[in-house]
Amino acid sequence: MKEVREVPQKVNCHECGYVLYQGQELKSPEDILQAYEGKCPKCGAKLSMEPLNIEIEAASNKPSSKILGFTAKST
Repeated sequence: MKEVREVPQKVNCHECGYVLYQGQELKSPEDILQAYEGKCPKCGAKLSMEPLNIEIEAASNKPSSKILGFTAKST
């Protein structure tokens, strides 16, 4: 059976849910927002550094955490 590896970081737009970043390497919110020039490429919402929803799950076989949904904010 193939092992399923989960993504340690996933960043979504708060307005439309577009995945701004998903990957094994942890990236800072500044780097992710800068890559999109401060707005969501799908819905055009202004992105903010302020996290609106952060979910952390403990990894079953590692002591590290998984971060889901450091969401962006529209104004």
